[in-house]
Amino acid sequence: MSTTDPAELTAVAVRVAEQAADHVRTRRPEVFGSDAPEGSVSQAVSTKSTDTDPVTVVDTESEALVRGLLAELRPGDAVLGEEEGGSIAVPAGVRWVVDPIDGTVNFLYGIPAYSVSVGAQVDGRTVAGAVVDVARAITYSATRGGGAFSDDGRGPVRLTCNGIDDVGLALIATGFGYASSRRSIQGSLIASLLPHIRDVRRIGSAALDLCMVASGAVDAHYEHGLSPWDWAAGSLIAEEAGAVVRLPAPTSRSAQGDVTLAMAPGIARELTALLTDLGALDPIPV
Repeated sequence: MSTTDPAELTAVAVRVAEQAADHVRTRRPEVFGSDAPEGSVSQAVSTKSTDTDPVTVVDTESEALVRGLLAELRPGDAVLGEEEGGSIAVPAGVRWVVDPIDGTVNFLYGIPAYSVSVGAQVDGRTVAGAVVDVARAITYSATRGGGAFSDDGRGPVRLTCNGIDDVGLALIATGFGYASSRRSIQGSLIASLLPHIRDVRRIGSAALDLCMVASGAVDAHYEHGLSPWDWAAGSLIAEEAGAVVRLPAPTSRSAQGDVTLAMAPGIARELTALLTDLGALDPIPV
């Protein structure tokens, strides 16, 4: 039987995520660069839930690479991926939850904020994870009970959330769904939240947002309608860096509209109360 030791699962997550990130980094100029064959861009992009929700050939290549590596390294484990799917039910043993490119719109436009996310869950709870910032070649990783780290190639650095204790000074990351009905509500919530905080940031990759909470680049992240592959690895990284985390159920999907929330501990109580008063913790289904 394959081990469920979190440290060993983290090593696999890092290895797989870094190899997929290398592929994504290499393929972007080939598919979307100035030297790409004429007409190749339109052939490489299709849409999913709405016309504004793209998927590229590199997304599918990246997930296929991840699945192939996991089949080799962890035969018999379940896999849930954004592009190729998998059972949403929580299986016995280990389930790998994979986002082959989180931030596909950024990847498509050449905005350097997209990631590969690989998390390992046992009984629906993430115990190991890695998120690779592809453009900056930074690997974020965490082992449950073992802390969270970043590594830019010069060795791991332990991550710790900011020590902020005043919501009025908080920089908060968020994201928006692709359905116009959800976006309308999300826009109204942001308008209500802004007077009470320092500012907001919309990066375009929830996995990176969660890692930014861990590293102190932002003080909190909240977003409605994430699927497990969006938060599986990043939420553990934030939690192991000290963040207070609230997650959807491991069986949830985007359409249910549940909120994902990660906060520096010093503002967790005050921010939770503020978001509750604004109705920002209620689901926004589509």
